[in-house]
Amino acid sequence: MKKGAYTALITPFNKGKLDMKSFEKIVRYQVDAGISGILIGGTTGESPNLSTHELELMTNKAREICQNKAEIMLGIGKNSTESVIRLAEEIHSWPIDSLLVVSPYYNKPTQKGLIAHFTAIADKAYKPIVLYNVPGRTSCNILPETVKELSQHNNIIAIKEASGSINQASQIIRSCQDDFLVYSGDDSLTLPMMSVGAAGVISVASNIIPSEIEELVKSFISGDFQRSKELHLLLFDFMKTMFIETNPIPIKYAASLLGLCSDEYRLPMCGPEEKNMQLIKDSMKKIGIL
Repeated sequence: MKKGAYTALITPFNKGKLDMKSFEKIVRYQVDAGISGILIGGTTGESPNLSTHELELMTNKAREICQNKAEIMLGIGKNSTESVIRLAEEIHSWPIDSLLVVSPYYNKPTQKGLIAHFTAIADKAYKPIVLYNVPGRTSCNILPETVKELSQHNNIIAIKEASGSINQASQIIRSCQDDFLVYSGDDSLTLPMMSVGAAGVISVASNIIPSEIEELVKSFISGDFQRSKELHLLLFDFMKTMFIETNPIPIKYAASLLGLCSDEYRLPMCGPEEKNMQLIKDSMKKIGIL
């Protein structure tokens, strides 16, 4: 994986069906902005509501557009170890670079169970594994000592760390080898996490502002800390506003305002509250994108 910004893509729908025309527009928007990579089928993409066939259609179209300009990550996490293994084996020939695997939701496994879960998947997967820790969604926190043990598996290469804790991120980075990469899973914590050694971000906000998020990350990597700080402060309110309701509700509404796709979701996801629509518009106007 690259050090940089990866966009956790929204999934566009039209009358309940996957909207491939809008998906192509979304991917080209990312590639033209110089994004390091894209994630298909993540939380932001409404992953629980997507079929394997839909994931395949998006993956093939994304590779056609990205070619070698941006990496492609695919989310395959489920709360059944066996289901993830079957899916990982089924998609082994798909044109992707890595697999994002979230910690099992609802089950609330122990740390021992998490190690067994991710190890079993990594043993069978034909692509490198990126762990995804998002306890706010899963009620399950992958602790630093667990990440350290998992990082020693040669097929587990990185983690999307979305616990919201700089302390936890610091412990992970301190305890793992340098070739194990840590990515912020929270846009507003990208700069703070990079300051303690993170490699970049797997971003929601970059659906709308890909060039700005990529520049924030690359400025820090190149040593231009002042520019990185300026971008962080400029974009901070927008990044926070994208989470005033459950992701991906605000970011998909924002994308619809830019004409990237329709404001359509699959239940149980739905559109934003009317009072929040104006807040989203105001945050976009504030940074000059609307």
